[in-house]
Amino acid sequence: MAVKEVPRSLRLPVEVDERLSRLAAATGRSKSYYLRELVTAGIDDLEYAYGLITHAEAIRAGRRETRPLEDLMSEMDISRAELNAMPDQTA
Repeated sequence: MAVKEVPRSLRLPVEVDERLSRLAAATGRSKSYYLRELVTAGIDDLEYAYGLITHAEAIRAGRRETRPLEDLMSEMDISRAELNAMPDQTA
């Protein structure tokens, strides 16, 4: 099944277009391919970031409850040392 696409146009700074052209020439892919890849990956990041902002605003406005970390750690029987030893999942 073919993916449906819609045409879009955008203005890019000259330097960005030049970089895009060099990348396309070096890899044999089209500039359109890389623009689709960038938008597809970038929209995931933007949706996540704006979701966090919306969540934070809801907390500040009192529409969402928060719980102290110590309470959650106690419920899960996790010590501060165990928490600090856990691998960083933000990368």
